[in-house]
Amino acid sequence: QVQLVESGGGLVQPGGSLRLSCKASGSIFSIYAMGWYRQAPGKQRELVATITDGGSTTYTDSVKGRFTISRDNAKNTVYLQMNSLKPDDTAVYYCNADRLLSSSGYYRAFWGQGTQVTVSS
Repeated sequence: QVQLVESGGGLVQPGGSLRLSCKASGSIFSIYAMGWYRQAPGKQRELVATITDGGSTTYTDSVKGRFTISRDNAKNTVYLQMNSLKPDDTAVYYCNADRLLSSSGYYRAFWGQGTQVTVSS
């Protein structure tokens, strides 16, 4: 059974840093892209950053220069290093696996349960 398990969220002061991790577990053969989305209260879920299995990255404009996404393909794990955090970054952050192939099937999009990030003084 495939699972995406996120960790690393929490409360941090403005200007601080957090590192999110997401590990895909199960009998996984391949994942095309992994990424992070976020949803703030009263807002739609939005893309934060993605990274393909070849290392190509995409960032939403508001996090460019502050967040860095990376991936360990051997461990099926994606990371999001978040620096210079702002109150507007407060949201539930969701891990996503795009085009995941496993022994239990093919998933066009697979989601984690989410981890809360709160930026506040």
